[in-house]
Amino acid sequence: MRASRGLLVLIVSCAGLIACAGGGSPGVTELLPQHRSPAGASPIKHVIIVIQENRSFDNLFATFPGANGTTVGKLEAVPPALQGQCPYPYATSTPLAEKPLATGNDYEHRYQAPDPNRPAGYLVDLDNGLMDGFDLSYVPASSKIDCTGPYEYVQQSDIQEYWQMAMQYVLADNLFQTQGSGSFTGHQDLIAAGTVVPYGSGTASVIDNPTGYPWGCDAPPGTSGTKTSLITTDLHYLLNEGPFPCFSYLTMRDLLDAKPVSWKYYAQRVQGPKGPQGGDTAGIWSGFDAISAVRYSSEWGKNVTFSDLKIFTDIKAGKLPAVSWITPDAQNSDHPQEHEHGKLVDFGPAWVAQIVNAVGNSKYWKSSAIVVVWDDWGGFYDHVAPPQLSPPDNQGGLGFRVPMLIVSPYVKAHVEHTQYEFGSILHFVEDNWNLGNLGQTDVRATSIGNAFDYSMAPRPFKQIQSKRSLQFFLNQKPSHQLPDTE
Repeated sequence: MRASRGLLVLIVSCAGLIACAGGGSPGVTELLPQHRSPAGASPIKHVIIVIQENRSFDNLFATFPGANGTTVGKLEAVPPALQGQCPYPYATSTPLAEKPLATGNDYEHRYQAPDPNRPAGYLVDLDNGLMDGFDLSYVPASSKIDCTGPYEYVQQSDIQEYWQMAMQYVLADNLFQTQGSGSFTGHQDLIAAGTVVPYGSGTASVIDNPTGYPWGCDAPPGTSGTKTSLITTDLHYLLNEGPFPCFSYLTMRDLLDAKPVSWKYYAQRVQGPKGPQGGDTAGIWSGFDAISAVRYSSEWGKNVTFSDLKIFTDIKAGKLPAVSWITPDAQNSDHPQEHEHGKLVDFGPAWVAQIVNAVGNSKYWKSSAIVVVWDDWGGFYDHVAPPQLSPPDNQGGLGFRVPMLIVSPYVKAHVEHTQYEFGSILHFVEDNWNLGNLGQTDVRATSIGNAFDYSMAPRPFKQIQSKRSLQFFLNQKPSHQLPDTE
């Protein structure tokens, strides 16, 4: 393991990324916005953001035609003290194993693992931009590294619903997490374009998950469950030195309510340990649970649901809001190691397909854009080094690539190579309803609007063929499984 694991400042081409003439410093990435929007008035009246779990781009779409995927991964030299844990002689690369969706471990995927004796997470995987540290990843439940475990991709037959969407609509192969961290920050970035909080005389950003359960505003004050970690503008990591995880920063809710534009966040209640305030929340997968203006208002329970199945009844009843976020029950999330009755399950692709089919077969199809995204890389290998800001912001990113699908009657089938981040989705929503902006990463991020063509006649919907029906999910008993801890 190399002694230094600071973030690499990457050298990139001039195409849309750096100021190559005049003010741009040589050898750095300046993430400049690419403001390209489709011509004409937007026909989009509904944006549905579906948030799945813990998959890198290469893990799901390594072999997709025309996409920037790979089936070979780079390895870092395993330190002598750990060499006995790995059954292979040292090599510089390894094939990615083809595996079922319902396998794989939940690898360390925080910005930085809290145990200095077990360095792992984003910085280790990144390895100064060499993208070869994944073989040093620990399984959090284990005391050992998993060697070639993160080097795998999912067999197409298990995710054929995702491949159908990608073949018919848009697959984005250059979307990066805003922060190099896990689910808590990923879900916050998808509602707030950042996690900036006051710190000292300036600001820092919350990074990694709060300790303990429950999370967010439901965390019991005065216990170990109230801590967050911070990252400063010089990327100094402050373990558990952050504020109570109930925040007052602006979110899309503020912009939408101000217009007003209707919105809803569909989340499934879980049955967790009982704290002073109950603890039965969707935790880190319910982003607004950490936003005080929502959690302590009438919007909690009204705009934020306690059942993700409510999306289907709202569509059927003609009550689909203009903007919605959908997070799944754990067993439908694509998260590794999720199970039902002790058996590993792979329900995620069918769950997403039924959301798409419900919209596609409704009156909302000709006015909708469905965005499917995975909240973090889950520790799985990806070969593309994320561009970095110079000077850095205090978000600790960009993080690794994750897949994004865009399903709409106003897109042509293609692989979209534009560089996006989570703020790109919010930028699109802001532009579509003329909301202004949050003043965070949504400003710099290129809107996903350039993937649309509003001049085209709306495409008729074609049913996504799925292994499981809508009735399967309507009859499915909630798992009440806790969201993951990263």
